[in-house]
Amino acid sequence: MKIEKHKVVSIDYTLKDDQGNIIDSSRGGEPLAYIQGVGNLIPGLESALEGGSKGDRLSVSVPPERGYGVLEDHLIHVLRRDQFEGVEELEVGMQFHAHADNGAVQTVVVTKIDGDNVTIDGNHPLAGKNLHFDVAVVEVRDATAEELEHGHVHGPGGHHH
Repeated sequence: MKIEKHKVVSIDYTLKDDQGNIIDSSRGGEPLAYIQGVGNLIPGLESALEGGSKGDRLSVSVPPERGYGVLEDHLIHVLRRDQFEGVEELEVGMQFHAHADNGAVQTVVVTKIDGDNVTIDGNHPLAGKNLHFDVAVVEVRDATAEELEHGHVHGPGGHHH
């Protein structure tokens, strides 16, 4: 069975950065299961898997534009420490939920603290990075009507209700 839109695909993967450091991996755990063609994966990886089948192994390099996007300067802000009400100790790496201009909730990360100035970044942590995947296709099957309706995989490697 070929990997195409509305197929459930299970993959084992290892993700590395440009220096070869492992960022994430499914090794030692369940394969990642997703529905092809519904936006469950970053576009660069999903398009590289399109047309493949069970047993395929591939190495894929995904540029930021086809991954988590380029770094967007407008998502980086310097705030005053006193704007973090109720937070006694601020540390680099802390995450907060903020409301974007369009009203959506956005996760931001504290990236720098300089006296009373706190820099937060709303970019995805992997934005601006080249991503290097080693992938093995473990299984390909038809998605169920319920999975398509919910937009995600149920059962092993997927969402459990």
